[in-house]
Amino acid sequence: MNTKKFTILHSNDMHGDFLAEVNEGKGELIGGLSLLSGYINKVREVEENVIYVISGDMVQGSIIDLEYKGISTIEIMNYLAPDVVSLGNHEFDYGLPHLLFLEKMANFPIVNANLYINKYNKRMMQPYIIINKAGFDILFTGIITEKVMDSIAQDKLISSFVTLEEASQEVGRITNAYKNDDIDLTILLTHIGFDSDVELAKMLKPEWGVDMIIGGHSHTMLEQPEKVNNILIAQAGVGTNQIGRFDIVVDDDTNSIVDYNWQLIPIDNRLAKPDKKMEEFIDSFKEEVDRKYNTIICKFSKKLTHPKREIETTLGNLLADAFCETSQCDVMFLGSGSIRVTEMGAPVTLKDFISCFPYDDSLTKYSVTGKQLKKIFSHIMRTENRDGEGECYQINAGVQAIYNDSTKCLETLNIKGNLVEDTTTYTICMQGYHFNNSPTYLNISNEELLEKDGPKVVTTSAQQVLEEFLRNNQNICRDIEGRLVYKT
Repeated sequence: MNTKKFTILHSNDMHGDFLAEVNEGKGELIGGLSLLSGYINKVREVEENVIYVISGDMVQGSIIDLEYKGISTIEIMNYLAPDVVSLGNHEFDYGLPHLLFLEKMANFPIVNANLYINKYNKRMMQPYIIINKAGFDILFTGIITEKVMDSIAQDKLISSFVTLEEASQEVGRITNAYKNDDIDLTILLTHIGFDSDVELAKMLKPEWGVDMIIGGHSHTMLEQPEKVNNILIAQAGVGTNQIGRFDIVVDDDTNSIVDYNWQLIPIDNRLAKPDKKMEEFIDSFKEEVDRKYNTIICKFSKKLTHPKREIETTLGNLLADAFCETSQCDVMFLGSGSIRVTEMGAPVTLKDFISCFPYDDSLTKYSVTGKQLKKIFSHIMRTENRDGEGECYQINAGVQAIYNDSTKCLETLNIKGNLVEDTTTYTICMQGYHFNNSPTYLNISNEELLEKDGPKVVTTSAQQVLEEFLRNNQNICRDIEGRLVYKT
């Protein structure tokens, strides 16, 4: 038996989480790329065969990333020097041409097997890479979530084999093409969510030799990896407060993992010393951003929070109310994922605001019947949509929707104290992104939204509307009011 030990470190959904934070009540620093880099450097010094991978969503989520449209993130990632990275849906947030520019900036390979240029039936990205480490060949390939199709829904040049069945076939295509090579280990870097990783593992043929799936997108925290179809599945939550670590033993004769240990390692200043050079590099971006954005635009009467996208939140209530006031609609559907922080206030700087609501988009008002409105609420409130991967919404004041999880149906829907009537016309407002994906997200087609009374563009910049609202409304506050109620 010819075996070799490897250490595989993995991150996912880092979302521009560059800076360390003080752990409340303990006084220690947690997370941030300086401490993360310090730990990775330490492992690379101590262990012989170390590979560091990232499973998508390096960009979006911080003011530093937004200000430089991901360029700062790639420069910082070049310093971190991952061995291989796969695409996440947020890598497309600045547009497809800009993603291709960022990919050329990267000093590390970015792999994806199932994103295609339609006309030429050619893959858009490098589909795989084989890394030789200690005489062993390790194949990495990447699979993207269906969310990427949402981001580039208007670009007809690009398509993706996005169903799990099609994704599994792409994995088979890659592995079949290289099965004659002595590939000792095959690892999928996915960005499709943990539950989908489990389903994908079930579909993969043993002959394809996939040993491990390292995933992202659902921000799943694990105690131990799942093992499905003899494939190890792991994920490392979200941000830089932790990192996944596999210590594995690979048999060159059988091309398989014969022993492994996995840990989710908390990143803090007790684990490793900060990487001072990395810290200085990040600070060079931070100083520029601070000079521009550290002005106070308003003050809340208390801190508002947005801990989970699947539930009504105080911060979500405020933002939905602001857009409702501007649009004068009956129901404002504000995508919960548009709110990128878990809390904001009491003082709110321009930096806080941009970090909270980084996506600029249009707002448009549509007319629907009460029957259609009930169908929308039944869809967005359904149990299976609240799994960490669904598209959820924040709703304005005056609306109350009650959903019964036991019967899986919408019990009541009220607007301003009145039951919604099937034949009555109501106005709804949403972001352009959600209109583009209305069949999937809201269970209503674009044609249905456009057929009654015609749409009305409220603003071409939701971000500008929200900033002006905050500047002109001081000491505001919101509470949980029971706008969205789930009965068990």
